[in-house]
Amino acid sequence: MHVIYGLVGLKIHTKVLLVVRKEGNGIRRYVHISIGNYNAVTAQLYEDLGLLTCDEQIGADASDLFNYITGYSANKDYNKLLVAPFSMRARLKALIQREIDNQRRGERGHLIFKMNALVYRRMIQLLYAASQAGIRVDLLVRGICCLRPGVAGVSDNICVLSIVGRFLEHSRIYYFRNCGAEEVFLGSADLMPRNLNRRVEVLFTVEKPTLVRYLRDEVMATYLSDNVKAREMTADSAYFRHAEEYESERISNQEWFMQQRIDTQKLAL
Repeated sequence: MHVIYGLVGLKIHTKVLLVVRKEGNGIRRYVHISIGNYNAVTAQLYEDLGLLTCDEQIGADASDLFNYITGYSANKDYNKLLVAPFSMRARLKALIQREIDNQRRGERGHLIFKMNALVYRRMIQLLYAASQAGIRVDLLVRGICCLRPGVAGVSDNICVLSIVGRFLEHSRIYYFRNCGAEEVFLGSADLMPRNLNRRVEVLFTVEKPTLVRYLRDEVMATYLSDNVKAREMTADSAYFRHAEEYESERISNQEWFMQQRIDTQKLAL
């Protein structure tokens, strides 16, 4: 699906479901925002995440988004959602710059980004700047990555991993330590010009502390610990498999998540 914005056709790449119900004397909006496609086939092949919420501000944002897409509104301002091609690019740059500023004030910075591809030049430059400021930057990039990690004086503090397993790694997660007041964004956008400039995309923040801790301590930590399917990029853009380098306990993130699911189902019986 495409929408005409000015003279440019924008592909609608975001995945949002809005249900509006009359409840009592008012209405209530339920929103599901997905990273993956609403597709019965790829749902069996892809790894993805999503959020179901009745947050009033997100519901209002979703209504504004659908009204924009269908031509009933020209609104470009949103309460909580980061929407491309409007606010997302500038907001992501500001969040990375905030981490750099915090690091320079003596705070310990940390960025963890998971995406399909990293191509956008300005974002790469900001990540280099973050590394040079002393921030630890962990990148999980399944496919194309135009950033070179481990270059002396440029990207010493950046690690790039690619994980290819049974299921297609498809989720996009953006973690900012933010002086301990951690922020995590999920959504449909990779850091590519087409996603940030020429598509309708959405990132949303995960606000519940328990979910933030789950994404940090279980999801992201497991990805970064993978030593079976993970390949790490070197400064010359080559990759080596962690499984070939380490003799520690074998950790495959996808197998771990599947086992967690099986264990949860057993407890529910």
